[in-house]
Amino acid sequence: MRNVWLLCLAQSLAACGTIMLVAFGGIIGSELAPSAALATLPLSLSIVGLASMSLPAAMLMQRVGRKPAFVGSALVAMVAALLCSASVANESFAGLCVAGLLLGSNMAFVQQYRFAATEYVAAADAGRAVGTVMLGTLAAAFAGPLIGELARDLGGARPYTASFVALAVLCLAAALVLSRLDAAPSATRTPQSAEAVPGRAPAADQPGRPIGVIAAQPTYRLALLSALVAYAAMSFIMTATPISMHVHHGYSSGQTSAVISAHLIGMYLPSLATPWFMHRLRPQGMLVCGAGAMALCIAIAALVGHEFLHYFAGLVLLGIGWNFMFVAATALLTTTYSNSERFRAQGFNDFAVFGSQAIASLLAGPAISALGWTAVNLLTLPLLGVLLLVYRATPRTAPIAGR
Repeated sequence: MRNVWLLCLAQSLAACGTIMLVAFGGIIGSELAPSAALATLPLSLSIVGLASMSLPAAMLMQRVGRKPAFVGSALVAMVAALLCSASVANESFAGLCVAGLLLGSNMAFVQQYRFAATEYVAAADAGRAVGTVMLGTLAAAFAGPLIGELARDLGGARPYTASFVALAVLCLAAALVLSRLDAAPSATRTPQSAEAVPGRAPAADQPGRPIGVIAAQPTYRLALLSALVAYAAMSFIMTATPISMHVHHGYSSGQTSAVISAHLIGMYLPSLATPWFMHRLRPQGMLVCGAGAMALCIAIAALVGHEFLHYFAGLVLLGIGWNFMFVAATALLTTTYSNSERFRAQGFNDFAVFGSQAIASLLAGPAISALGWTAVNLLTLPLLGVLLLVYRATPRTAPIAGR
């Protein structure tokens, strides 16, 4: 588990980039953007960067290996953080957008940490390895906003300039941690799924199936859709939250940051008990529980109100729902491909998932400005409905990953 914990530590450092953009990007954007509808554009572009780099990142890792790609990406993120700092200091909204795009590109590599972790453990421990790596983002959920606020006014420059200098230091530390990774053992496992589908997975030393055949498996489709809905719904609501709280309802930046931090803790704290959840609920049960938590979040926003406690409780539930759905999706996905297919299957999955997240994030700013908080939440209900329909249509012969 040494390498899994190294990936967890690297995740705790690298994920601070996204955490800071989530916590402060909307506030900084509202001050620098030419219009209120563009306030969340830097954060949205970070998700565009994540989505657009998902396939290239997977292909690069297939070519040069995971370790060099991870280290190089962390160094690029360091440069992006410095660009972000300079853009804030010089009040350059365009520079902030470019920096957000580059930070998001690094996250395409960070998202692969969870898949890399499964290559250092036995197939039955895949869920545990994924949960362990995700604990790194739990640490980032605490550290990112805290470091950003502590450094907010350092150096006498514009607020948050020093926050992103601190982020550059964290990215450099992530690169150093990743340089200590061992080469992953040669994976030889094939999919554990018992589904009878055309194009049964080949042996580990044979060419992989086309992505169309891999994606035709019911379990692959369910895993992909679960992660897609989790990210799209979460991003749509979360991106709109700082604008709704700080701009529309007058909450302070500290109160807004507290809600975002609570949301991030909700996203990653359940990872402490991932093995227990995986054993008791199985991935399919975690998926249903996660969808239920998201539905409760929507109900609070639509039926209760706009008080601080309502935002706090709703965003915590949103985070918990995301965690259950995403961990279940990752565990299920790892059972649907062989070693020779892993980069293809993982890259296509991440491209679809984070592409949908990018679209949701880009739409969040205009939606919250035009429609309001309640409508933004209600718009995510059809996604949950489609997911549950696909869940009901998927055979229950899928494996119990991580049991």
